[in-house]
Amino acid sequence: MYADGTYGGRRSRGRRAAAIIALILGVAGLLASLAGVAIQLLPRQFTAAQQRQIEAWEVMRRWQTMPAGQIFPASVSYQLSSGVLQDTAPLSLDAFRVSIAPQESTCAKAVTGAMAAAVLRTNGCEAVLRATYVDATRSYVMTVGVAVLPNATAADHAASGLSSPRLAAAREAGRAGRLAAGVQVVRFGGAQAGRYDYNRQISASFTAGPYLVMYAAGYSDSRPRVPVREDTYSDAEMTSMATGVAHAVAAALAAPPAPPHCPGAPGC
Repeated sequence: MYADGTYGGRRSRGRRAAAIIALILGVAGLLASLAGVAIQLLPRQFTAAQQRQIEAWEVMRRWQTMPAGQIFPASVSYQLSSGVLQDTAPLSLDAFRVSIAPQESTCAKAVTGAMAAAVLRTNGCEAVLRATYVDATRSYVMTVGVAVLPNATAADHAASGLSSPRLAAAREAGRAGRLAAGVQVVRFGGAQAGRYDYNRQISASFTAGPYLVMYAAGYSDSRPRVPVREDTYSDAEMTSMATGVAHAVAAALAAPPAPPHCPGAPGC
């Protein structure tokens, strides 16, 4: 006890306790500030939903960022099945690109018929990219087209509309026939190209993410204009070429992108 009757020891201990508490609070505040800075400096982490959105955006913009020569490669390998050949192994063949059409922002001009055009318009088609290929013997010619839709759902809706056989008519063996509507052919010059009406041969489509991939094929040489379905081998070879090229184009455009990470990904 001091002379004035106060208990100095207790007051001194109180001051020390207050100083310790202040120090602890100061250190805690500093640590919180450092944690905040660290969080800001560390790469951003995306949720699963954000990752899906970013990946979808990456796929969606490929038609604008990829060179036309990558979307439509100069050559595409495909196989003719061993069953068609009646052999033990499939035959590897190549198709060669002969023409790339200018980008068609008016989607209606790139497909067959008004109803097919309406299907693309209703589902928000932004553009159609097209190219023409021939097989190594120049016997078959095909056009592959890519309709750019806003998303995968719109592409699926468009595909279901194009699959209706009433959208395009074909003349087979002197009678009215039906083929699915699809891509309008890209014609090119040269004696080997010839002229053909693919409505008399094959036409189909499928989706790959936000893209509707369409293809049409027919004869390109001077053989008699008979329906390809009457020639099993030609039908198989023509179909193998068309589907091989179309799926190669789809694979380039809709391949899954690398998982997004910062820095580098959108939203970082």
